Amino acid sequence: MKVLGIVVEYNPFHYGHLHHLKESIKLVNPDYVVAVMSGNFCQRGEPAIVNKYARAKIALLNGVDLVLELPTVYAIQDAGGFALGSVGILHKTGVVTDIVFGSESGDIEFLKKVAHILVNQTPEFQTEFKKQLKMGFSYPNARKYALMGILSEEVAKLSKSNDILGIEYVKALMKFNSSIEPHIIKRIGADDNDPEFRGKLSSATAIRKVIRTGQFEVTRDAIPPTTYEILKEEFSKGRGPIFWEYLEFVIAMFRKMKREDFEKIYSFNEGLDLRFWEAARQTGDLQQFVELVKAKRFTYSRIRRAILHVLFDLEKEQMEKSNMLGPQYLRILGFNNKGRELLKEIKKKSEIPLIATASLYKQILEEVEKQRDEGKREWKVDRELYVWQFEKDILASDIYTFLYPDKSVRSAGMDFEQQPIMV
Repeated sequence: MKVLGIVVEYNPFHYGHLHHLKESIKLVNPDYVVAVMSGNFCQRGEPAIVNKYARAKIALLNGVDLVLELPTVYAIQDAGGFALGSVGILHKTGVVTDIVFGSESGDIEFLKKVAHILVNQTPEFQTEFKKQLKMGFSYPNARKYALMGILSEEVAKLSKSNDILGIEYVKALMKFNSSIEPHIIKRIGADDNDPEFRGKLSSATAIRKVIRTGQFEVTRDAIPPTTYEILKEEFSKGRGPIFWEYLEFVIAMFRKMKREDFEKIYSFNEGLDLRFWEAARQTGDLQQFVELVKAKRFTYSRIRRAILHVLFDLEKEQMEKSNMLGPQYLRILGFNNKGRELLKEIKKKSEIPLIATASLYKQILEEVEKQRDEGKREWKVDRELYVWQFEKDILASDIYTFLYPDKSVRSAGMDFEQQPIMV
C-alpha cells in the first residue's frame, strides 16, 4: 500500500496547489492521499482567510482523501518547527510511505546534502553560524551565509522559501528516523510572496490581496471553481474573509504586560521582548507596530509569529518539549470514502491517538493510557503535552471566530460544534 503525504495551508487553494497535488499523485501513484493542513492560523503568523473546515472541504473536493490538522503550536513556528510538526504527523500515522513537496531548485540531492550538514553540524559550520548571528543577521540568513563557504555557488538555492522548507522536511524525516521517502516537484508560477495578481499563476498572497480590496470576482481566474464557491459561501455567512490586521486588539494586551512577561514566551530572545514592550506604547496600529519592532535579525514573519505566540501564551518550556517529542495526536478535519478506509489502518498502526470528536479528547487520552498500562499497546503519548497542545488548538479556534466579520457568528466552541467534514 502506497500512501502519499503532503503538507498544505491552502490559504486559499489555487491552481498552483492543484498542480502540486495532481503532479504528486502522478509521481507516487498512491492508493491514498493524506494532507496535513494548518488550522486556523498559518505559518506566516496570520489567520487563514477562511476557517480550517472550509479549507479541508476544498482539499477533499480536489483529490485529497484525508485531512489531518497540524496543531497550532507547530503551524505558527518557523520553517523548522512547522516541518517538524507536519512530518511528525505523517510519520506517526504509521501508514504514510511518501511525501512530495514543492521546490524552486528541483534538486532533492542538494536538499538532502544541506539537511545532512545541518543535522550533523561540523565545528566549522557552528563557528561561522554564530559569527553571522552576532553580525545581526536573522536566523535564516545567518544559516545561509554559514553554509556559503561549504556549498560555494550552490548556496544560491537556499534563498527560496520552498527549498528552505524542503530542507526542513528532510531534517524532520531524519529526526524521526522515518522510512517515508521524500520527493520534490519543481515549483511553477509566482513566488509565494509575489503580491502581483497574475491570473491563473497568482500566489496565495496576491489572491488574498485582491480579496482584501473587495474584488473577489477577479479571483475566479486564479482559483478552481470549488475554492470560489466555498469562499463565496463562507463570506456570505459572515465567516470571512479574515485578515491579519484584524488582530490589532493585541496591542492593548501587550500594554498590560511587563517586559519580563514577554521573556517567558517562546521565540522571545535577542531583545525582542524590549522591542515589543516599547512598540506597544508608541502606536495603536498593528502594521506600524511591526515596523517599529522590525530589525535586521527580526523578519516580518518572525514578528507576526511572535505576536501569536504571546496571544496564545506559548510558554518556552512546553514549546521546547513539543519540538522534542513531536505531535501528540492526529486530529481529523475531514475525509472521503477512501479516507474512511485509511483511517481504519491508521487506528491499527498509529503511535498517537486519533481525535474525531473534540469533546472526547480527555476520554480518548484515558483509554490510551489504560491500554498502555495494561500492556495492550505501546502508545507514545505524554499526558501533559497532549492536553496542552490540544487545548491550544481550541483556544486558537475560539480567538479565530472572534475575528469573523459578522459579529452574530462570533461565538466560541467551533471545535466542539463541528464534526469532521465528509464528502
